[in-house]
Amino acid sequence: MKCHRLNEVMELLHPVWEENSDLNLIQLLQKLADEAGFKGQLSDLTDDILIYHLKMRGSAPTDVIPGLKKDYEEDFKTAILRARGVIKD
Repeated sequence: MKCHRLNEVMELLHPVWEENSDLNLIQLLQKLADEAGFKGQLSDLTDDILIYHLKMRGSAPTDVIPGLKKDYEEDFKTAILRARGVIKD
């Protein structure tokens, strides 16, 4: 599992690093943390924050987070009925 996450981070990070080739890795991570609104120490930055920020970077603020899209319902009533088991998939 850790290897998959590392590969995902590297795959997402590669194009961003090419755009900012003047920065070293720590500077790039700090820039991404700042963009994501992370206020803690860089050592506390989780891979989840980094992955989701890189996936959502450049998308509209109203776009659905990729991992949550499968559970997304446009209509609140449909979501409640599905959650209660009234509507089956």
